[in-house]
Amino acid sequence: MSEPSQIALPLAARLPAAAQRIVIGNANAEVIDALQHPESWPYHVAVLTGPPRSGKSLLGQWARGRLEGLEVIDNAETLDETALFHRWNAVQQGGLQEGATLLLIANADPDSGGWRIALPDLASRIGGSLHLEIGAPDDAMAGELILAHGEQRGLSLPEGAAEYLVPRTTRSFAAIEALVATIDRISLERQTPATMSVWRAALEALHGPEQQRLL
Repeated sequence: MSEPSQIALPLAARLPAAAQRIVIGNANAEVIDALQHPESWPYHVAVLTGPPRSGKSLLGQWARGRLEGLEVIDNAETLDETALFHRWNAVQQGGLQEGATLLLIANADPDSGGWRIALPDLASRIGGSLHLEIGAPDDAMAGELILAHGEQRGLSLPEGAAEYLVPRTTRSFAAIEALVATIDRISLERQTPATMSVWRAALEALHGPEQQRLL
């Protein structure tokens, strides 16, 4: 696996300037590769799942900006199942035309039982589609996420911040985002740069005494 990198989202996505990039690493590299090759999706449909704050919706917007004919449905597990069934079938009819594809984004994977589909016909069709899942970030990606969130907030993190923080926080997208937000808040409250004393205060605020969180 190469070192984490970043991709730019298309301007058509109309996202805030602070959210224009996605860190690529172990957790999502294979997903991003698959999103660029819709011709390999069974039935022209893919289902994207992943943990909270992992960038599922951003990846959907990025893919939609790149792929002509791609329809993206976010929070697919909340939609009326009959309507979703008709969308699946419509893509099959449109699939005769080059580029007609459907990306369903959900917060739970049907394979894990987290997304319970009551309509048998829909369950069988979703089950036959390509399933893509964003995993948990490794240390290298976690470090890049810390720096990226800091940059997006206009928060200057000195050299060594990621190396210090990564072993002391939970390796999850939501936890990393919360950590940087807490560092930013404490730095502003104290009106001081985000140096080690601020990092420690943020870790303690989120996890308890910092020495107990060296993972």
